[in-house]
Amino acid sequence: QLQASGGGLVQAGGSLTLSCAASGRAVNNIALGWFRQAPGSGREFVAAINWSGGSTSYTDSVKGRFTISRDNAKNTGYLQMSSLRPEDTAVYYCAADHQYRGVSTSVPQYWGQGTQVTVSS
Repeated sequence: QLQASGGGLVQAGGSLTLSCAASGRAVNNIALGWFRQAPGSGREFVAAINWSGGSTSYTDSVKGRFTISRDNAKNTGYLQMSSLRPEDTAVYYCAADHQYRGVSTSVPQYWGQGTQVTVSS
């Protein structure tokens, strides 16, 4: 089970950190990813990290602003978001897969519930 938290309302230029807590399974052998869905849009890939944290990938629009990380000792993944823009407003979902490509280029096997991020202008 994946539990996302940390969303909220922030002004443009502000920062938020999302957390994804895994329970019922060890997170240290699965890849983690973050996706988002804005109103009226489809779900899109945001960032991914492999099991060791040695490989990460980002969608172009968040490169340099968002950082994905993980703490396997805490069974938790994170998405640090800075320089937030109104267009970052969306429901953010954490996801997991046994393969890195499952979260970076495909459809992840496991999904958590979403957390709302709203960026005001």
